[in-house]
Amino acid sequence: MPREKLIELGSRALTNSELIAILLRTGSNEMDVLELSQELLKKFGTLTRLLAADLSEISSIKGIGPAKAVTLKAALEIGNRVFKEIASTTKTALRDPESVYYLCHDMTLLEEEAVRIISLDSKLKLSGYETVSLGTVDSSLLHPREVFKSAIKKAAAAIIVVHNHPSGDPTPSSEDIKITEKLSDAGKIIGIKLLDHVIIGKGKYYSFSASKSFDVLEVQHAITRESYGTYKTAR
Repeated sequence: MPREKLIELGSRALTNSELIAILLRTGSNEMDVLELSQELLKKFGTLTRLLAADLSEISSIKGIGPAKAVTLKAALEIGNRVFKEIASTTKTALRDPESVYYLCHDMTLLEEEAVRIISLDSKLKLSGYETVSLGTVDSSLLHPREVFKSAIKKAAAAIIVVHNHPSGDPTPSSEDIKITEKLSDAGKIIGIKLLDHVIIGKGKYYSFSASKSFDVLEVQHAITRESYGTYKTAR
């Protein structure tokens, strides 16, 4: 059983379905707890999609009531917050758009547009990040003052702007292009380089520094990441 396996071998030895089974605690009349856990993963496919699901979607699976759904949501959200906490306190070097995507992959779960500002030191190591806007991203509303404020406090040498397209298509709009140009010009005046503007989609993202879209599964294996979008040092 999953609990006994965890005690004997540790949590890393368990599969996703076994970990979920521990949270569910019991199965249903038709399925034992492991089968119920596997059914859950079969429906949503990945833990990320399970995290994005609302309570009603999770509860729609026969054998999973409100109590089980709430337990799952709470556990997955704790994991998500742990990841973000580690990322925000670790001096991670962001060398290319792919590393930015994985730092900000949680933005794929958002149902509205958001803007996140990543501050970097001169060696491209993460100094911190902050969400500065929620809602429609508009060049007339997103003022450079708000974008660069936290970067100035952190004495950042460069920033990366990240925002999501809830539609899933990361192709930049005319507004995205205007925002990028405006922030790049402002950064030159302030002395904080706009290293990139990355748009997060579903399973893909767009990098202004590389001037192209990347498929997430493709980029994990492609040699192209060596020739496209590798960042130069900020100074």
